[in-house]
Amino acid sequence: MEENLNINVNEAENEVGNITISDEVISVIAGVATSEVKGVSSMSGTIAGGIAEILGKKNMGRGVKVVLDGEVATIDLHITVIYGAKVPEVAWEIQEKVKKAVETMTGLTVDKVNIYIEGVVIEKEPKIQNRGAKIVEKEDAVDEDVKEEE
Repeated sequence: MEENLNINVNEAENEVGNITISDEVISVIAGVATSEVKGVSSMSGTIAGGIAEILGKKNMGRGVKVVLDGEVATIDLHITVIYGAKVPEVAWEIQEKVKKAVETMTGLTVDKVNIYIEGVVIEKEPKIQNRGAKIVEKEDAVDEDVKEEE
């Protein structure tokens, strides 16, 4: 069930109208902040979210759960990390970035950012191919230079 937050910024703006921020917006903000942290491979999500991505819809709120209690948010993030990353450091950086991004962009207070490491991905390095490259020994290079001069 999607919940919407109705924020009353101040009395003057209330006279003009209300500001409503959906959970999905908060999820996207948290997802983008998380994806910017080095060591994060991907966000874990539901089967429905995976099918949506296959169909071409990128869901930046995937793997994010937001619970609102008034104007206080608790955010749960389900992620996959890259093998070799220092998991506690990655998690701390995510917590800091998500808290700062959500609070700055929405005016909410973020009480907790809970990180759930769902997996580790081993990223393969691109293979360097030397097809057609000629390796010339130092002596051969000298002999070829002499032949060209003759």
